[in-house]
Amino acid sequence: MTASGATIETTPFERILITVCVMMATIMQALDTTIANVALPYMQGSLSATLDQVSWVLTSYIVAAAIMTAPTGWLALRFGRKRLLIVCATGFTVASMLCGVAQSIDQMVLFRLMQGVFGAALVPLSQAVMMDVFPPAQRTSAMAIWGIGVMLGPILGPSLGGYLTDFLSWRWVFFVNLPFGIATVVGLIFFMRETAPQPERIFDWFGFGMLSLAIGSFQLMLDRGEQLGWFTSNEIVIEGLLAAVGAYFFLAHSFTARKPFIPLEMFADRNFSVSVVFMFLVGILILATLALVTPFVQNVMGYPIIAAGYILGVRGIGTMAAMMIVGRIANRVDPRFILAIGLTLSTFSLYQFISLSPDTSTRSLFVTSVIQGFGLGLVFVPLSSIAFATLAPHLRTEGASVWTLIRNLGSSIGVSVVVAQLTSTTSLMHARLGEAVTPFNTGLQFQVGGPLDPATSSGLAGLEGTLMQQANLIAFANDFKLMMLVSLAAFPLLLLLRGPRSAASAPPAAAHAD
Repeated sequence: MTASGATIETTPFERILITVCVMMATIMQALDTTIANVALPYMQGSLSATLDQVSWVLTSYIVAAAIMTAPTGWLALRFGRKRLLIVCATGFTVASMLCGVAQSIDQMVLFRLMQGVFGAALVPLSQAVMMDVFPPAQRTSAMAIWGIGVMLGPILGPSLGGYLTDFLSWRWVFFVNLPFGIATVVGLIFFMRETAPQPERIFDWFGFGMLSLAIGSFQLMLDRGEQLGWFTSNEIVIEGLLAAVGAYFFLAHSFTARKPFIPLEMFADRNFSVSVVFMFLVGILILATLALVTPFVQNVMGYPIIAAGYILGVRGIGTMAAMMIVGRIANRVDPRFILAIGLTLSTFSLYQFISLSPDTSTRSLFVTSVIQGFGLGLVFVPLSSIAFATLAPHLRTEGASVWTLIRNLGSSIGVSVVVAQLTSTTSLMHARLGEAVTPFNTGLQFQVGGPLDPATSSGLAGLEGTLMQQANLIAFANDFKLMMLVSLAAFPLLLLLRGPRSAASAPPAAAHAD
């Protein structure tokens, strides 16, 4: 590939081998965003850590990955994409092994930090590689393959983590990366071609510093806000202020610097700019819905962790099916039409989730999950293709970094919002429902001598359990309704996207991709 980012000339066999390598890298990184969650209680006991200390196992990874996603584009252009991919895949694999043998919570947090640093570049680099090694006519199919790894990783992570933790040990949550890491590095060394390094490129340290301050503080605020009581905590207030200051100086610097850290010219491409906003909303839906369904299935419906993992895994089946279909029809159907269908299915599934209850059958839950997975699959692939269809080749790697960063920010914000609302709404509704538990409530008078008799200790306990369950159901329904509104908010963006023909006739500044 030339320094400008033109398409890499490869044979079909080389494309297959490169695809396998970058897909393994993508799946490793995507899995590790969620696979360690279910193992936290086991780590806490094994490493003699407090609840606050063990939470940093997740926080350190998320913050490090968020900060280091941003400079991926510059690093790839400065040192060469192949070299950077090999270093990151090697570092991620070594850090995974170190996490698996960690003997203290301090070691675990340090090694997870390393994992986040090296893993941050894997997803955006793999996306840029797929866009470059496939010719324009096959890029939607390439994005379908790549999207399977990105979408399935977070979905299958909890179930795979639960399985490994239950049947082996929490350490195997990290050891499982070893064979994939070795295969990825060996494959990249032998089959991928190096891009031309650009040693003359200058690093914008001030821009990177301000963006890192904004992203790092914001991620810490989101991750620890629920635990510390949000803005009643001085730590959260300070993190919020630092995020605002960092964001202000980063934006001011970006609009005035000659060569800013993130080239603003990429946002002159209309499809890319609209798609970034679209992907932010999709990022909210991908993980926030998972963060709601998981506790509902386990805590409200009473499924064990393995069974819950299987139920959640069917969403991935729908996603895979949709992506395979899109890969075959994308060149014959307007991608905006596919996006509209996917968004409609996703919205419908969230509407169905609003009425979830302990009496919901497993079959209904399976069907709704498959529909949602299918809808998200129909959204993710064409959106990725539209975003990069007219983006200048030399901006693809940096554009992929921004794309990944925005999706991750959407996911972080979405998870934090739904968890915070779930907690606050449950408390509020419990208090309101509790106001009706009085001797003057004629409905309760019929319970005298029954299982919910407030005059007995067992009756009071049963009454409290019923109140909490009903308050929880209302809170979950409100959260699913909020996610449905987020999905509906994406529909107007469809009108702003250019179709294939109008994109092809776009001005040269925006459409000289090939």
